[in-house]
Amino acid sequence: MSLVPDLSAFLHAIADPARRRILLALKEKGVNAATRRMGLCAGDVEERVKLAQPTISHHMRILEKAGLLEVTKQGHWRRYRRNQKRISEMTRALKKNL
Repeated sequence: MSLVPDLSAFLHAIADPARRRILLALKEKGVNAATRRMGLCAGDVEERVKLAQPTISHHMRILEKAGLLEVTKQGHWRRYRRNQKRISEMTRALKKNL
């Protein structure tokens, strides 16, 4: 697997300020242990980031496609968490390539 496509998708995903705000909101998460473990639904992210639901969905798809989110389905709900392992890997790869 080549690092160039992975880095390109990673850089594209984090280039947008709204997506960086989403990642930060997911980093902060909720105040209770269950929320930390399960992640946030799109509505929770929408409240924290102050963007419309269709805009949140668009950005979440890009972050998910880049591998920066972990998604868990619970019935009709999707819960999102940062894929911290992937974010760390891409950060290290970026440092090596600069």
